[in-house]
Amino acid sequence: MTNRITRPTAQRLRRDARRRSVDTQARFTLGRVCELLATHLGNPVSSAELARFTRQLATLLKAGVALLHAFDMLAQSTSNPNLRRLLLALKQAIAAGSGLADALRKHPRYFDALYCNLIAVGEHAGSLDTTLEQVANLQEKRQALQARVKKAMTYPVLVLLVGLGVSAVLLLKVVPQFQSLFAGFGAQLPLFTRQVIAVSEWLIDYTGVMLLLAGGGLLAGHWAWRRKPAFKLWALRHALRLPLTGPLLQQVALARFARTLATSFAAGVPLVEALGSVAAACGNPLYEHAVHRLRQEVANGLPLSTAMNACELFPNLAVQLCAVGETSGRLDDMLDKAASHYENTIDQMLDNLASLLEPLIVSILGVLVGGLVIAMYLPIFQLGDVI
Repeated sequence: MTNRITRPTAQRLRRDARRRSVDTQARFTLGRVCELLATHLGNPVSSAELARFTRQLATLLKAGVALLHAFDMLAQSTSNPNLRRLLLALKQAIAAGSGLADALRKHPRYFDALYCNLIAVGEHAGSLDTTLEQVANLQEKRQALQARVKKAMTYPVLVLLVGLGVSAVLLLKVVPQFQSLFAGFGAQLPLFTRQVIAVSEWLIDYTGVMLLLAGGGLLAGHWAWRRKPAFKLWALRHALRLPLTGPLLQQVALARFARTLATSFAAGVPLVEALGSVAAACGNPLYEHAVHRLRQEVANGLPLSTAMNACELFPNLAVQLCAVGETSGRLDDMLDKAASHYENTIDQMLDNLASLLEPLIVSILGVLVGGLVIAMYLPIFQLGDVI
């Protein structure tokens, strides 16, 4: 009797234990997934925060604060948990005997080769605070340029999208309502109104197909952009030939190239090594390939200006400034002047582009929306003749 009672009890206990074990493993796995998602997707470390960290670290070192204590102070003052973990990881690596540049190289997601190479030069020269200040200036100018371009392009694109959305709503929702109203007039509608109704009917019939084609095209383009370097270079090469955006893309890449190379060369990085780090900082794969070719030619003994002159992506002004800098031994100053020139040119181009795009977009939206409204009210204006 006792055996018949205890055996089911023991089986039930084993089942409960297995169930608790499975639940514990599931909770652990779910917690780990949530932790990874929070680390990689939630509140990442932005480039602005990294630039602010660089500026603050330079200020603390100039004030005589020890490096490890500076990392403690910065980790306590930040509100971003990811940045705090990054700073504590850097502190632990430095406390274990690594240099700052070696510690930074362990986190390539946040610190590129250019950043690490500049810091390494500053460490070897004993001027880490000055180098950090130069890197902070470089990051801040790069972000200011990027923010200027985004701000200039965001407003026209948003206005155009809103206008197209309003036009789509009118064609898909409002025009069919008017069409049912016009059906009882008993008279032929104006030609313009009939054409608008035909466009509305066509959109209603093929909206799904158009959305599928547009979505498929975007996905295919995104896949080709990420997986096919030849397609990316082909697209950028044709984008540089566009009348408005082409010169802007070229000036942005040239400004970033000149500014980054000037900062690297002024910090004491050898030219060949600096070109290898500057290539990725151009922000344009077409110029990245061109800078890698420049690096190979400079490593083979050619002057930088001669190598640039053989590449069609670099205009004559940049070539001449580099030639003057190489002749006078002031290449970093000439590159800095070239960067300032291209940054000022970008500001002027953005102002001109904004002054040109705003009235153009307003005119296009006025024609679209106003034309639809007129097409719908033309039959109402003729209603008196029908009656």
